[in-house]
Amino acid sequence: MSDFNLSIDELAEAIGGKIIGSDDYNCGYSFSGKFDFLAHAKRGDIVIRHKINGKGIEIAKANEAAAIITQNPLENALENAEQLNFPVIVVERIEIANSFAIKWVFDHFDKDSKRVAITGTNGKSTTSHMICHIIKNSGAHVLTNTDARSEFNTLIDPMVSKMIYEEVEENGPLDYAVIEVSEVQGWLDHVMRDHAYLMTSAINPDVGIITNVTMDHIGLVNSIDDVLRETSGLARGLKKGTLILNKDDVNVSQIKPNDGVNRIFFSMDKDNATHNVVFDTDNEVVLVDNVEILTIDDLPFKTNHFIQNTLAAIAGTLSLGVPLSVVVDGVKTYRPLKRRFVKLNEHPEIYDDFAHNPDGIKSTVYAGYKLLSDKGHLWIVNAIRGSRGETLNGLNADALVEVITRIHDEDGRKVNLVLSSSEDVVDHLNIVKDSEREIFLSKLDDADIEYTHFEHLKDALVNVLNNADVNDTILLLGAQGMDPAEKILKNMM
Repeated sequence: MSDFNLSIDELAEAIGGKIIGSDDYNCGYSFSGKFDFLAHAKRGDIVIRHKINGKGIEIAKANEAAAIITQNPLENALENAEQLNFPVIVVERIEIANSFAIKWVFDHFDKDSKRVAITGTNGKSTTSHMICHIIKNSGAHVLTNTDARSEFNTLIDPMVSKMIYEEVEENGPLDYAVIEVSEVQGWLDHVMRDHAYLMTSAINPDVGIITNVTMDHIGLVNSIDDVLRETSGLARGLKKGTLILNKDDVNVSQIKPNDGVNRIFFSMDKDNATHNVVFDTDNEVVLVDNVEILTIDDLPFKTNHFIQNTLAAIAGTLSLGVPLSVVVDGVKTYRPLKRRFVKLNEHPEIYDDFAHNPDGIKSTVYAGYKLLSDKGHLWIVNAIRGSRGETLNGLNADALVEVITRIHDEDGRKVNLVLSSSEDVVDHLNIVKDSEREIFLSKLDDADIEYTHFEHLKDALVNVLNNADVNDTILLLGAQGMDPAEKILKNMM
């Protein structure tokens, strides 16, 4: 791609930064137009890195990067910048730099694409992935930042701008961009205020979708009002087109669009069918403005929370102007994103799901219960979340107590609960602390919920496979501590 006329002074002013070292790009190189990571940056690229030390400055200099933007210069970083005459722009908020990078790449390389921004506590990855599939199925050129572990949806790093730049460079301008936006973001106890608003404003989408608002990211936010404030930033950042909201979520349904922005809903209540996308639970059909378009047999998911994701994807693609026939065909041919209630085995039935917060746990467990045969029993293998704090783990345990008690009250069947600290599979960033394990187990003990706990995930899986009947249903729940379960099971079975 061509060089671009953006002076370092203009860049620093736009992101509220202070220039240290050279007052021009490295050796006078022109800016390539690409914002990148330190390890990948080449001549003329600008590195955005949350924190960097003196060694990082040396690497950027050797790779002929144009400049570095950072929030936290460490150790001898600024001294090296001065000595090497290398430009470092120090900012107060790294998210401002990364949102600038997203806007820059869209404005200069992909200004004509139609765009969708999707946020919410649960369901945004599946919704994004399904929208991308539907559009791709039509033959259009589309990109999404969604991945199985939802790691590319933040303004902590320049991943989104990098992905767009590289895709356009390799395959030409996009027809559509489908961008998943983290509803709450930060690190340790520092919340990036207005993360969803900044990201949405940079994307400048034609369609915005909010899936739901529940508690997650404890420590960054401490109340449902905090989550709602951050999540509704998408609506504040949407300046045109259509805002799509979950009518069944009392908090989300009240969010107001900006002037000139249309608002529609998706819902599991057929009474909301007029001008919206709903699932009629009595007749098990999808309705668009009261017209039937799909039956439950056509859907890739049969459980309520995933049907809601499907409704959101249908509403999103139709709002983009995708023909109804293409949307219907796309839904019918969709295959789930990894670890989204994916069926791994038939006898016994084993489902793998990225249920990592209270609402996700309750929805997935109850969905698994509803799939039980008359003779079957439910097994839950849940990975305790490591290094996520006592509060979230306490809430996750409360969610298990609530849904297990509900199941028992409905038909008296025992739920077999197996817990894992997954010490054999997680890295140092996801080790379960003693206090996290203790709060989790104490919640279950206080509610008289029986369970078996294993330090290693493999031991937990062996225990379940040795004891489950062919008529049973096994649910694998959790984030990082359960990610390797499918591979372990394949080796065992």
